[in-house]
Amino acid sequence: MTVDPRAALDRLIAALEAHYNAVASRRGEDDPGVDDAYDVLADAFEAYDDALGTVYSEATPFYLAEEDDDEDDDESDGEDSEESDDADDEYDDDVLVDELTTEDH
Repeated sequence: MTVDPRAALDRLIAALEAHYNAVASRRGEDDPGVDDAYDVLADAFEAYDDALGTVYSEATPFYLAEEDDDEDDDESDGEDSEESDDADDEYDDDVLVDELTTEDH
């Protein structure tokens, strides 16, 4: 399959326009048309960025942010951070014990 950065750019521009039109004509906060346009735009951007990299060894200065899965990730992030805090506390205690032992000698 031949990669054509110009064709990918044309698709990206069309996706930007479609996304703008979807946002401008939004029918409510959770309009599925906006979500669909967002996904198409993200795919078009990745295709363009990949085409630039493949053909010209160049990249855009942009990146796509990772999407969070609403409440599920928020809950698990809290649990993970508590566990990592506990691990950090144990490590800190070990360092303090080692420092005290060294100073005594």
